[in-house]
Amino acid sequence: MKDAFGLPQSLLVLGGTSEIALATARRLIARRTRVVWLAGRPSPALEQAAEQLRGCGADVHTVGFDALDPHSHETALGKVFAEGDIDMVLLAFGILGDQATDEREPAAAVRVAQTNYTGAVSAGLVSARALQAQGHGSLVVLSSVAAERARRSNFIYGSSKAGLDAFAQGLGDALHGTGVHVMVVRPGFVRSKMTAGLPEAPLATTPEAVATAVELGLRRRSETVWVPGALRVVMSALRHVPRGVFRRLPI
Repeated sequence: MKDAFGLPQSLLVLGGTSEIALATARRLIARRTRVVWLAGRPSPALEQAAEQLRGCGADVHTVGFDALDPHSHETALGKVFAEGDIDMVLLAFGILGDQATDEREPAAAVRVAQTNYTGAVSAGLVSARALQAQGHGSLVVLSSVAAERARRSNFIYGSSKAGLDAFAQGLGDALHGTGVHVMVVRPGFVRSKMTAGLPEAPLATTPEAVATAVELGLRRRSETVWVPGALRVVMSALRHVPRGVFRRLPI
């Protein structure tokens, strides 16, 4: 179980090859985490991620998980919880998509939405029910600052994250008082394989910085975490910019 500082002994990562998730797992292993489950599509990358974390000193397992197959989520995640209590679930899967392509090909846009929102709703509810049944635990959801206001340059991705963000907030309210803690993490532009080749946005951050913020949020039992923290002020201002002006901003 989690200690007084809110750090988990056991961790389930949904999206087991995510760079942010793996950076977070490494940081938590260095503190207290001893058992890690990586959930993702079976692949060499998933096995490599597991080996990397074993090298950090954790007992690491993998389980097959496909965000686009919600009918399988209860069975897949049930296998993990059947092995013992999970102190923290990190919902870290998602795809950025390609805005230009997704606008031309609706099926591609739907894949972004189904992965980032529909799949997350399914996995989030299954995980929340399991955490509630055991009477404790944290569900940490990787959202994005893109969820705050849809931008012309990435409104398909942003809208999917907006749905996820609203869902996670509502789920946190629903679970308040049950012993289950929901924390929404809103990073800005993260330098990673997913964003390689894209123009870097102001206040860009790293997977390691997000991991540090997640740890601090767990210790504080925060409900919302911005990475970096300055983005909270920036996005608060952008939310109130008149739409006509917002359209002309180079964002």
